[in-house]
Amino acid sequence: MKVWITKYALTDGIIEAQQIPGATYDDKEYVFFVGKNSQYITDFYIPYEELFWDKNSAIVKAEEMRQKKIESLKKQINKLEEMRFE
Repeated sequence: MKVWITKYALTDGIIEAQQIPGATYDDKEYVFFVGKNSQYITDFYIPYEELFWDKNSAIVKAEEMRQKKIESLKKQINKLEEMRFE
């Protein structure tokens, strides 16, 4: 099953991955994914709000993340611009 992960969207972009069925670790069943270049995505916990079953939903989430980051950076810039040293 193909999924899209937005956890690192602002640093690495949206990760397109393929689920590895039946994967286990330490005798416990986990859901592992393989990204591009057959690299394992080793996070054992990817919150559902960062895991999408269709690409369009992942793009919408990544855009929301980008807008929030822009607003945060604007606030930081304003704070620095208003700072005065005497």
